[in-house]
Amino acid sequence: MQQTYELRPITEDEFPAWARAIANSNGEDLTDAQLADERAVIELDRTIGAFDDGEPVGGAAAYTRRLAVPGASLPVAGVTWVGVAPTHRRQGILTAMMRMQLADVHERGVEPIAALRPSEAAIYGRYGYGPASRGGQLRGEKRSMAFRPGTDFGSGTIRLVACDRARPQLERVYEQLWSGAVGWPDRAQRFWTSRLRDEPHNRGGGTALRCAVHVEGDGTASGYALYRVRDERDALGGASSTVQVVELATVPGPAYAALWRFLAGIDLVRWIDCEAAADEPLAHLLTEPRAVRSSEVDRLWVRLVDVGPALAGRRYATPLDVVLEVDDEFCPWNAGRFRLQASDDAVSCERTTDPADLLLSVAELGAVFLGGTTLASLEAAGLVRELRPGALTRATTAFRGDREPFYPGGAAFPEF
Repeated sequence: MQQTYELRPITEDEFPAWARAIANSNGEDLTDAQLADERAVIELDRTIGAFDDGEPVGGAAAYTRRLAVPGASLPVAGVTWVGVAPTHRRQGILTAMMRMQLADVHERGVEPIAALRPSEAAIYGRYGYGPASRGGQLRGEKRSMAFRPGTDFGSGTIRLVACDRARPQLERVYEQLWSGAVGWPDRAQRFWTSRLRDEPHNRGGGTALRCAVHVEGDGTASGYALYRVRDERDALGGASSTVQVVELATVPGPAYAALWRFLAGIDLVRWIDCEAAADEPLAHLLTEPRAVRSSEVDRLWVRLVDVGPALAGRRYATPLDVVLEVDDEFCPWNAGRFRLQASDDAVSCERTTDPADLLLSVAELGAVFLGGTTLASLEAAGLVRELRPGALTRATTAFRGDREPFYPGGAAFPEF
């Protein structure tokens, strides 16, 4: 008979042991300084601890955020700090925690979606999450990164500024961008503090964090790049340093090209690394597009906690009237048929008894929710069934976004 474990939110005193247990489950150690960093952003009332005889053996947590979705932004439960001790795996603890977490989000009635960045892609599909965005570690060879003649670099200037001094400018740029950049979360003060915290244990073998700010002639910041330089050696002992771009954000205009030209001009380095969107435009600026390459993998996974409010909360590329039959064994309140109607900014999604046009699971809805993955590709994989001719093509077009969604957290900064 499978043993049951106590599941509940953790207390302040339990946080260090809980955090270290989860870190250990992922093969990591936490220093006291790292514990303090993490405690500054965690929400204790949104944690789950799994306890065996009073000792934490697993956990999960959620951040209260908003996420940019096509045409809007929605409250999102940013799932984080998930792990089970190696001594207690395959005993149903993770499933119990995921069930408890999603039920709590549903009962709160505020966040119609949850999102996470999984360490292992095979884990979360069974809980109704779908891979909603792609990205990759872009690597550019600096000596081959020549920009095309006529590239508009604008008339702005770039200055290196201490991160704490630059923070107000960074916040203003990010605030201008995030709600229109599908896949980006809002960033409250505690997350900015976490993003810019630059203790040696956060540097991954690189230098202290550098901050390059692009400023227009009127003094307004129009972009920034956060980066480190990592010293490496090749097989013959020669220098092969890398610029590790932690985050790059620009308003529309020449600041994007100007900041990339700045990064490609840093002396004594060979490579530039950056986690980038699946449709990152950098290659289009170069005379040799193959100077930058990227291996794409799944990034942000999305889970519709409440199908109706979630689908009604985003916007669609074309008018749509479709009946979706949704399968959701893990969260049965979502199972059934929904009529999704969209015309410009008027969107509704209500339960119906009308015949279904498309049959799919809630995980497939999560995969297409941000406008990247398409319903047509999922149908080709046998994961979506078209029940009314033409419904698949119309729904695929309506769900699609203008750009590939991208989550800018980066592997070194897993916000959720």
